[in-house]
Amino acid sequence: MTNNPSYLNIPGAKSQELMARRQQFVARGVGATMSVFAAKAEGAIIEDVDGNRFIDFAGGIGTMNIGHTRPEVTQAIIEQAEKFTHTCFSVMMYEPYVDLAERIVKITPGDFPKKALFFNSGAEAVENAVKIVRYATGRPAVIVFDNAFHGRTLMTMTMTSKVKPYKHRFGPFAPEVYRAPFPYAYRMNMTPQQASQACIQELERMFVGDVAPDQVAAVVIEPIQGEGGFMVAPPGFLRALKELCEKYGILFVADEIQTGFCRTGKMFAVEHDGVVPDLMIIAKSMAAGMPLSGVVGRADIMDAPPPGMLGGTYSGNPVACAAALAVLDLFEKDDYAARSREIGKTVMERFLKLQERFPEHIGDVRGLGGMVAIEFVKDRTTKEPDSHLASDVMAAAHHRGLVLIKAGMYDNVLRILVPLCVTDEQLQQGLDIFEDAVVSVSQAVPTSVS
Repeated sequence: MTNNPSYLNIPGAKSQELMARRQQFVARGVGATMSVFAAKAEGAIIEDVDGNRFIDFAGGIGTMNIGHTRPEVTQAIIEQAEKFTHTCFSVMMYEPYVDLAERIVKITPGDFPKKALFFNSGAEAVENAVKIVRYATGRPAVIVFDNAFHGRTLMTMTMTSKVKPYKHRFGPFAPEVYRAPFPYAYRMNMTPQQASQACIQELERMFVGDVAPDQVAAVVIEPIQGEGGFMVAPPGFLRALKELCEKYGILFVADEIQTGFCRTGKMFAVEHDGVVPDLMIIAKSMAAGMPLSGVVGRADIMDAPPPGMLGGTYSGNPVACAAALAVLDLFEKDDYAARSREIGKTVMERFLKLQERFPEHIGDVRGLGGMVAIEFVKDRTTKEPDSHLASDVMAAAHHRGLVLIKAGMYDNVLRILVPLCVTDEQLQQGLDIFEDAVVSVSQAVPTSVS
């Protein structure tokens, strides 16, 4: 639990000292949501260098679904590190890589032959997925969506929708990336079904006015947009999108970097819509914080590039692979998908009650399983985003002992990515802190008359 659920004295002396050193030696382009430094963590609790304890509702941006420092994962890391930490799979191969590929192929959707390969970061996996689909199809174009986030490298930055802080003054960008509307029903002022239909129709128009479908290698989509604000693809949209792709011979690529590994109440989010991607991109919670990502999908597509055209020095590091294998063991042992659904139900109920209490400030509550968000607005009729209110609530939560992060095109969304191992008591205390922060901040904000 937190030391003081009402208000913590942060940052403490040690964090302030480290902050001064950070400002002197670390490039300022690396942002940080909080002004404290972690010392240790366990389960869903993080302790900073000054002894303050926080309930973690951020999970390393969705990386700690299994929880911090799980003994089984730590032991697997130690055992592999004692054997060797690196040979480069492209030079001398090793068993953990092959073991992990086999396990990933077996748990991902699709009853056809599949293969996998591994990289270091989510962005690197997205970049390589694009390389694979272009080589396999001989087509140059890729379609992505409004509000998307796919990474910070040149290609993935191009695919990402938000300008600041991700793209501003970093151009020129990669060519042949086209952007389609995502069914963000709340801001489209439509029902989810209407929004889905409108977006599919717009894609058909794009094939006439923007890019010929026979030039499109793939559509890349997040089943739930993460950094974009936790917009859930409405039921049926992914199926309709896959059918459209099949109509034109376009590959369907699901970016499950943030949604994968039970975060949404199933192992992968596409399973909610019964969709089987041609390729799937995975990372984050696959290895409980170790740098590891991957691409998995149809064997014929994955095998299109010849040997030597894919890989990297650290890609599929043996220590990271050992951690991922231990994580998969834990997912097989216990039903974390069910736990994710329980967490989501609890969070959603609390957030909807908050929305009823503050309808002028809370515009939308949305999510799927344990991936839930709340969107703040200045006016419930105009839906003008309120990034300042979201920031104030986040800061108030931090000072009360809750790790919380924002999202959204307008920085007005607070998202929940609590480790799935959180206890009921910790979850309720965290939600109490969240509610207290919303109440204290919202009561100080003038109410718009609509």
